[in-house]
Amino acid sequence: MRELSLEWRRQGVTGLTAIDLGFRGATSGVFLLIILVALLRRATDQQAILGMAMCAGGVFYAIATAPFFPKSSWWWVLPILSAQPAVFWLWARAAFDDDFVLRRWHGALWLGIVAFGFALTVGWAYWPALAGAGGRGLALVNLALAFAAAVQTVKTWRADLVARRRRLRLAMLAMNVGLIAVVAGAGFAAIPVAVPGAPGSLPTALALFVVAIIAGLGSFATQPVVPVNDATAAIASGSGRGADRAAAERIVVDPRVAVDPILLRRLDHLMTVERTYRQEGLAIGALAARLDVPEHRLRQAINEGLGYRNFNAFLNRYRIEDARLALSDVTQREVPVLTIAMDAGFQSIGPFNRAFKAETGVTPTEFRREAFSRPETGCDPGINQPHREIG
Repeated sequence: MRELSLEWRRQGVTGLTAIDLGFRGATSGVFLLIILVALLRRATDQQAILGMAMCAGGVFYAIATAPFFPKSSWWWVLPILSAQPAVFWLWARAAFDDDFVLRRWHGALWLGIVAFGFALTVGWAYWPALAGAGGRGLALVNLALAFAAAVQTVKTWRADLVARRRRLRLAMLAMNVGLIAVVAGAGFAAIPVAVPGAPGSLPTALALFVVAIIAGLGSFATQPVVPVNDATAAIASGSGRGADRAAAERIVVDPRVAVDPILLRRLDHLMTVERTYRQEGLAIGALAARLDVPEHRLRQAINEGLGYRNFNAFLNRYRIEDARLALSDVTQREVPVLTIAMDAGFQSIGPFNRAFKAETGVTPTEFRREAFSRPETGCDPGINQPHREIG
């Protein structure tokens, strides 16, 4: 009887291991499919590149932490796994911050973590105490990167206008941060860099599979595209009054998306006539209350009707335009740049300078100097006017 019980237990462990390996195989397949689709789409933006790196890391992690993975390979596998939190942090920045730009020092950070991981694994056999301390330090770095990714999600969540991205970001981050915490937490255990594979790793395999499915849904889902043409702009701005009906008929929108042109017109009235954008700390919830519409409808109108992915970018369009007019106005020549920035709705000079240079390519001071050096001082032909007439 005892021998039969042991046999059943052995078969049960074997069955769980098979399920574990099955989940890992499915996970690798989904991640590889995401990479293939991105390559077929010829996606070359930084978010796509980092996403493919994330998926490749997911495949690598699924295989390297599988049961019966050879321990002799851990010395080079674990350092690469230890750098995955850095890749995930960069991906979170690129996915959730529309102004993020990948820099060389980001790549240097990833290489530094990999090199430090190799040093730990090589030194583990000779200086185990020192390698253990280094592993705990590396674990703290990875936890800090996971925390930074979570902060990035929370910080930009309210201003995000893309409905699909808002729904997926929290689920994706929760799963990935959890996995990173497991990997980083292993630095406080006997293994200095990552958790090795074991027959009892089924929860890890299941979590990886869920992450792969969520990533697949986010990659394969199609976004409705709403062309913003002159007719849409005319209705939004209220120009071409007699042609409003004709303009409305010429609007081309995706049939799955309902963009209310009256709401767009009321919104533009608040921005261009009442200059609501000048209100300090204006949030989309407060703007929706002014328009007496649900917040999700306003988000949809700005995103799908006007083409903005971020609420702050939408506000900055009006604020920068306001500041450009003031900076090129000879009657405001002695007004400090900080005063102009705060009058336009910015809360401090730093964000104003960054937004202004990103929009115009020059600093506010340089823009003012160039404006006053023109033959007709106070006239800036390069300003993008908010109203566009239908020709």
